[in-house]
Amino acid sequence: MNTRICFLFSLFFSTISAWAQPAALTQKNLFVEWLDQSPEAVLQKIDQAWDQLFYGDDEEQCIYYPVGEDMAYIADVGNGDVRSEGMSYGLMIAVQLNHKEEFDRLWKWAKTYMYHSSGPRKGYFAWQCSFDGRIIDPATASDGEEWIAMALIFASHRWGDGDGIFNYKSEALELLDVMLNKTDPGDSFYKSIFDRRQRQVVFVPQDTAADFTDPSYHLPAFYELWALEDSNHADFWRSAAETSREFFKKTAHPQTGLMPDYANFDGSPKTGWGGHEDFRFDAWRTLANVSIDYAWFAKDYWQVKQSRRVLSFLSTFGTRPPNQFSLDGNPLSEDVSLGLVSMAAVAGLAAGQEYGEPFVEALWNADIPQGHWRYYDGLLYMLGLIQVSGQFSIY
Repeated sequence: MNTRICFLFSLFFSTISAWAQPAALTQKNLFVEWLDQSPEAVLQKIDQAWDQLFYGDDEEQCIYYPVGEDMAYIADVGNGDVRSEGMSYGLMIAVQLNHKEEFDRLWKWAKTYMYHSSGPRKGYFAWQCSFDGRIIDPATASDGEEWIAMALIFASHRWGDGDGIFNYKSEALELLDVMLNKTDPGDSFYKSIFDRRQRQVVFVPQDTAADFTDPSYHLPAFYELWALEDSNHADFWRSAAETSREFFKKTAHPQTGLMPDYANFDGSPKTGWGGHEDFRFDAWRTLANVSIDYAWFAKDYWQVKQSRRVLSFLSTFGTRPPNQFSLDGNPLSEDVSLGLVSMAAVAGLAAGQEYGEPFVEALWNADIPQGHWRYYDGLLYMLGLIQVSGQFSIY
């Protein structure tokens, strides 16, 4: 059966079985519904963010840098490198906003410089490169592969497939296969990105770093869609989606709703990894991961309660909360980050207007990130605008 028809059937039945707001191919535009902004003003704001972050001043504004006639990279300007995380977000932003040239440039750079075409890491991407394409650290950060695979699938459906590396669907399925079935014929040092027994994404697919997870890497909404595309592993992806939804319940603090950066497969915080048992920079994204899954599929009303819980906690600090906390709510920083505010705004998709509107308004009124640390805040700000405005669509 055609995958689009399959999706519509699954969407219909998940919708009528949910006793909350129905899922849809796109989300509500909260800027329009809650802030009375015009659709034209919303699109203009997104265009302005795109123009600045992709084509603004090289020194202070942009994070997208063209290379030659047909490649480009997303720069972590503050750390002076290129990361698979940023490249994958850049791909997703480009496909969501219908910028095929920029998508293809980023994809070719990633395949040319970050991709392991041979050796024990074959099929994975190095997580960190220099601006000239040299690999700094060949290890793999699992979220990069996840977002790349989803962006490629969307590109295939939105633009159609081309030849070679631009056969997006073929590239996506190849990546999904290696993410699930990677084996090392030697000592099992290199592993798959998904632990088959746990049915969960691992932190890094090698050695002991594959023995735990990162809650912000759990993307059940993506897994639901992979099940429609990857017929060979459809049962696993559906199971992984359900496992992630249950995992969120175990790893979220029952009072604050905060999740740790790193966690054991049972949801307990992973200690001994430099303070990442706390709510830090990775964990900001858990707010969006829960909410987007609810906005698209509405399979678990707990996601509404969770989104309300975490926004209620953050709102005790107004709309400028500290950017790091212990899970029980003790601030670990005095810094404020637009990236966290952006993810809190996205959580409004599940939490509803009473809880989400202050953060949606804060996102609307925020300046586009610029300066030395514009990379992470800028990407999450851009994704936040797309998601809150209902432009984060299923293709």
